[in-house]
Amino acid sequence: MNIEIAHVPSLSDSQFKKLADFIQTNVGIKMPDEKMIMVQSRLSIRLKNLNMTNYDDYLKLIFSNTPEGQEEIGLMINQITTNLTNFFRENSHFDFMNSTALPQLAKRGIEKVELWSAGCSSGQEPYTLSIVMQEFIRQNPGQIRDFSIRATDISSKVLDKAIDAVYPISEVDDLSYDLKKRYFLKSKDTSNPLVRVNKTTREKVHFERLNFMDPVYPSTTAKHIIFCRNVLIYFDKKTQEEVIRKLTDHLVPGGYLFLGHSETIFGMNLPLKTVGSTTFQKI
Repeated sequence: MNIEIAHVPSLSDSQFKKLADFIQTNVGIKMPDEKMIMVQSRLSIRLKNLNMTNYDDYLKLIFSNTPEGQEEIGLMINQITTNLTNFFRENSHFDFMNSTALPQLAKRGIEKVELWSAGCSSGQEPYTLSIVMQEFIRQNPGQIRDFSIRATDISSKVLDKAIDAVYPISEVDDLSYDLKKRYFLKSKDTSNPLVRVNKTTREKVHFERLNFMDPVYPSTTAKHIIFCRNVLIYFDKKTQEEVIRKLTDHLVPGGYLFLGHSETIFGMNLPLKTVGSTTFQKI
């Protein structure tokens, strides 16, 4: 019996370098040589969808400066960016919000807290922020009245998923019964167990597409809290500092910036002081 093996087009060193340079310049994500096989594997799906058999034709499309080429750039970014997240990831940050950040903001007379989840992926982080804020308001009546969350990502594919707010039920396994009951709706289909974030929690989050490499981030209400976690690790040091500076420009004095557990501002000239583990306050 003959078994036909699907052919995966090969990506040459020079083709990979062109793609890697383009991705770093336009998206800010570093693509070292060891990422070549990953890029080849993920983009082979795009070639198949486009009925292309080689990367020369694909590069011509990417660099064609046509509407079709611009559309493909967005699809390529969706395909190669890694989106890993879950509810209450790095929970110490949410503990700090409850114990320190939110009480201090309340003492300053802030009635409506403005938050930003930058690099929000498929929505678990901003919805976690919405849950944390609702819980704080519920448990501390009279301190903070309201909140609003801006959530941004470069990938339109994950933003669509975030807006749907539907997740495998396994993603909330570690949450308490009370949180699951209060903030999630369980599907009735036992063959495909899913949950959806409830309407009240969803309505507090406003999603939009944002490329960290844009020279200026769109003007928005100044933020009291910004989360930008596990995104900067893909950027070089210079780009990291530029991104954090642009984010900090949108942070009120005394506002808080949360980075990922392996990210740092060490050696950067920024108006921030360390107040906790990968937690910073604008000076």
